[in-house]
Amino acid sequence: MSSHMRTARGEPAPPQDRKRASDIRLALAETLPVGVGMFSLGITFGLLVVQSGLAWWWTPLFSGLIYAGSLEFLLVGMLMAASPLVSIALTTLLVNFRHVFYSLSFPLHRVRGKVAKTYAVFALIDEAYALTATRPADSFSSLRIIATQVSLQSYWVGGGLVGALTGRALPTIDGLDFTLTSLFTVLAIEACRSGRDLPAPLLAAGCGLFAQLVAPGQMLVVAMTLYVLALLVRYRFTRPQEHTNA
Repeated sequence: MSSHMRTARGEPAPPQDRKRASDIRLALAETLPVGVGMFSLGITFGLLVVQSGLAWWWTPLFSGLIYAGSLEFLLVGMLMAASPLVSIALTTLLVNFRHVFYSLSFPLHRVRGKVAKTYAVFALIDEAYALTATRPADSFSSLRIIATQVSLQSYWVGGGLVGALTGRALPTIDGLDFTLTSLFTVLAIEACRSGRDLPAPLLAAGCGLFAQLVAPGQMLVVAMTLYVLALLVRYRFTRPQEHTNA
């Protein structure tokens, strides 16, 4: 079998078509290991949506329009608790604010076309950033970037649909709403082990306990706001010391 693409008439495909096909193949190959994890987590999300009492079609609606894994898990609980829109908006801002900094090193300038750029900004999740930030920007074409992001979202949406449709036929699963807590607990443990930064988790725990005491109804928003402020204050007083020690 020839390694070169051929047209319907058996003629070699133009170089431009071969480049497009190569970019798509690279995107699919690179996203496969990450996509398997996203698909599995998406199944859990779909199960959670249905088991929480929402219709199955809320799953693709969340994944297609919001497309922010951790935030989607949070929103299910907030919607079921009839949380105020202000709380939902603040939670969205605090959870996804890190994406603002992704744009500093994400190769958005390589994406061509207004529609493609708009989608690239919308689909700039952690996994897409991780797959592109470690490589030179000029190694990515516009098609490769968009194909990477479309592939990742397809895994997430597909997993969610499988979970939602499967969940309709399953009995109620106790403890499924603890999925997000478990996920973030594991991520926090791994972050502490790799960074060995003991003050950060202690600050987070302190902010959470304080928020639970003073504002139990708005615990998440208050705790995250306090934690961000605490990190800013900590950075302000520890950064000059690093320069001095250097």
